[in-house]
Amino acid sequence: MLDVERRGPIAVVTLNRPEAMNALSKALRLALHDAMVALDADPDVSVVILTGAGEKAFTAGLDLKELGGDASAMGAANDQDARSNPVRAVEQCRKPVIGAINGVAITGGFELALACDVLIASENARFADTHARVGIMPGWGLSQKLSRLIGPYRAKELSLSGNFLDARTAADWGLVNRVTPPQDLMSAALKLADDMASIPVETLAFYKALIDDGYARPFGEGLALEHKRSSAHNREVTPEKVEERRRQVMARGRSQ
Repeated sequence: MLDVERRGPIAVVTLNRPEAMNALSKALRLALHDAMVALDADPDVSVVILTGAGEKAFTAGLDLKELGGDASAMGAANDQDARSNPVRAVEQCRKPVIGAINGVAITGGFELALACDVLIASENARFADTHARVGIMPGWGLSQKLSRLIGPYRAKELSLSGNFLDARTAADWGLVNRVTPPQDLMSAALKLADDMASIPVETLAFYKALIDDGYARPFGEGLALEHKRSSAHNREVTPEKVEERRRQVMARGRSQ
């Protein structure tokens, strides 16, 4: 149902229900929460890659069969508890999460993709917000995130039509970082994860929080937040540490 594979400082988390389009059942959502909590707390993990099994689906979102058979299950669409809300489960991870979008990301699956910090998409990837067509309103952030990422006009086009967006157009619109052939998706994600993992995990977590917390504020407040946090952080940096890092950056630059 959920596979976690360790590759040194990188953890690959795979939604593994390909027979159900990797739909987010109650059990899978809880397993994802538990995995993300464990990886967040593991000092030997620097970066997480989140993907789906197979090439058809990243995830089709909430398991509609499960919802249709249990009236109480509808609460999951608005639940803010990270044990039930997979977006919260991913967002509570302080480490970078790379979404390797291997297939369709539909409705709640679209929301889960947007919980990641970076998105690399296979050519097989497609995105769709079918909330309106299903008759359920988004409760995991899609109505607010999507418009901020691609603009309100494009967000309304997708959400008010339920149409699919192909991977190349998603990249053109700035929704994903890059697109790869299906066979190259994981290697591209691992390469980027390896680049990130070469930075101390404490620095990764600090900078990720600085970006996310600032983005959630008006621009002026974000600048003030940066000044406050970076001033406190930079007072602890010694000239010796700067020189050591400078040499590392120069060596890496020569190799790229």
